[in-house]
Order: sequence, then C-alpha cells, then structure tokens
Amino acid sequence: MSSTRLPHLPILTLVGLCALPFAGCADRQTARSALPPLPVQVAVAETRTLPRTLELIGTVQPLRTVAVKSQVDGVIATIHFREGDEVKPGDLLVTLDRRPFENTLRIARAELANAQAESDRAAADAARYTSLDQQAAVSKEQFSQLLTRAATTRTLVCSREASVANAELQLGYTEIRAPIGGRTGELRLHEGALVKANDSGAGLVTINQLDPIAVAFAVPESSLDAVRAAAAAGVATVSVRSRGGSAEPRTGVPSFFDNAVDTATGTILLKAELPNADHAFWPGRFVDVSLVLGADSGLVVPAAAVQQGQKGPQVFVVQPDKTVVLRPVVVARTTGALTLLASGVQPGEAVVLEGQFRLVPGARIEPRQPAATPAP
Repeated sequence: MSSTRLPHLPILTLVGLCALPFAGCADRQTARSALPPLPVQVAVAETRTLPRTLELIGTVQPLRTVAVKSQVDGVIATIHFREGDEVKPGDLLVTLDRRPFENTLRIARAELANAQAESDRAAADAARYTSLDQQAAVSKEQFSQLLTRAATTRTLVCSREASVANAELQLGYTEIRAPIGGRTGELRLHEGALVKANDSGAGLVTINQLDPIAVAFAVPESSLDAVRAAAAAGVATVSVRSRGGSAEPRTGVPSFFDNAVDTATGTILLKAELPNADHAFWPGRFVDVSLVLGADSGLVVPAAAVQQGQKGPQVFVVQPDKTVVLRPVVVARTTGALTLLASGVQPGEAVVLEGQFRLVPGARIEPRQPAATPAP
C-alpha cells in the first residue's frame, strides 16, 4: 500500500505550493479592505489665476532726508522745536544771535550812503563841466578826470549795494528753517552752542520725510528682464508687509531702477514709493516685499499636496469610492502656499493635503471637510 501512495506525494505538495501565492494575495486584499479608513484632509483642485511674484527682503528708507546745518558762524539763541516733532517746509527751527549780523548790515548801509553821496557829487561835477568843455573853457585832461571820477563812484555804489544785500542775506541765515516737511530726529546742539558754517559734522538735526516713504530691495539679475518687461507693461506692483507687525500690507509700483547690476552680489537695486500716513513703516526696518510681475491662469492646488517621488512630483487623488491613487503631475511653478499644475489633475478632483505618509495606492480614506484652496 505504501508503494502506491508514494508517487502522489510530490503532486500534492506542488499543488499546495501553487495555491499559497493566491491565498496570500487574497489575504492582503481582505486585510486591506478590513482596515478602517484613514482620516485625511483633502482639497479640491480649482482653476484660478495665480500671480507671478518674487519674494524679497527690503529696507524702509525716507523718501527725502536732510541734515540741517548753519550757513553762518554764530551762537544758538533759541530752539523752536522739540526732538521728534513733525515740521512743515519753512518752519522756524533755530535762531542764532542776530546782533553781530545786524551791526554788519548797519555798517554796509552807511558805506552805501557815503558812496551814493560821492557818486551824486561826481555826477553833478561832470554835468557842470560838460558845458564848459563844449565852450573850450576847461582842459581836456581835467574834464576826463571828472568823467572818470563819476564812473568810479557809480561803480562804488554798485559794490556797496552788493555789500548791503550780502549783509541782509547773512542776517537772514540766522533763522534756520526746515527745508522739507517731515519728522525731526535727535537735536545735537542746544542754546549757547557755537555753530560753524557748513560744518562737516552731522549738523543740528536730521529731518526724514515719512509720508510717502520708500522701500529699497534687491532683485536677482536673472529676473531683471522680466521685471523691466512687467514695469514697461504697467503690470508690475509691489506689496510690502512689515515683519512681525500688525500693519496692513501697502501697495505701490517700482519707481526706481539702479543704473547698474552689483557685480559683488549679482543683484540690482529697486525702490518703490508707498503711502505711509500712519507712519506704520519706519526708516531702517526690514520688510517683506512681494514683487508681482503678472499672473497665469490654470489648475491650482495647495503646495502641501504635491510630494516629490522617485519619478518626480506626485499627488494622491481621491477616487469616487473613497480610495486614493498616486498620480504623477507636472508643476508649472509654486507661489507661496499654492502650486500651479500643468497636467496630472483635472478640475474638481480632490487631492490629499495632509496625511500622505500613511497612504498607499488603493487605500481607503475618510475625507475631512474639503479645505478651501488658500487665496494667492
């Protein structure tokens, strides 16, 4: 009996071994279907216009700044403002001691009066001797001397008039006024201090114009052509946000392009002018700058939905039966929290936004409330 059973043993064993893989596949499918659905957050792919932007760091600069200095030597008599005051063009800031300049003006006026009297006398003599010269009653040499004296005294009068005008100008310089409107800084000299004309130091006070205000930022030279094209087309805008502040973003346009690229950094300096009536942006602060160069329309998904796989960018797309499929995509570009896709996803399809690390193709999910695609 044993001799008749032995030949059948290998056949049974082979049949059992062949059945094992099919049993394993069935077990895995059964196990997968038995697993509870994985809760994930999803977002719906939408057709939207996405701006082309450059995210940069900028610094706030006063639109105009002036270091106020004295134009004459003198002693400070009165200060007419307080540090940090807002001033308007022409406001009186500092008064110097006027007495030395008033005395100089009196001397100049006295010398002018003396020169005018001399000129009048010389002109009268020349007029009187003109008739005598016509009658040949006076020598030509004497008549020439009288004409020369009349001309010389007239020239002296002009010189004295210029001296008076200069003395009046110097007296006017004793009142130091604001050349521009803005906010005053630290007062460096006080009453009784001696000031020098056009001193090489920092001056009496610095005035910064805060409204409107300028923001300077550097753009990579690789983006210069795109920035210039957008500016020429009138679509380039600048949005500025304070770092860590509560101020609302301010919008402006590029108002200045530097005339050369910095070879050390490979960037070019740009500036934009912004309204700043509430002084939310302060000179010297760093700000976040978004330079908008236009916009593109296409299919947009949150940037968090796109993962980098072995074969490139990919997303998990939710199927109608609440399973997921892994699909490769082509990314056009990413701006902020949004990604513009060239292909791979259709409008209205849901993509997994959060929890991709727990998923495999075919896994069942429990979609949370679809998240709205953030605004660009």
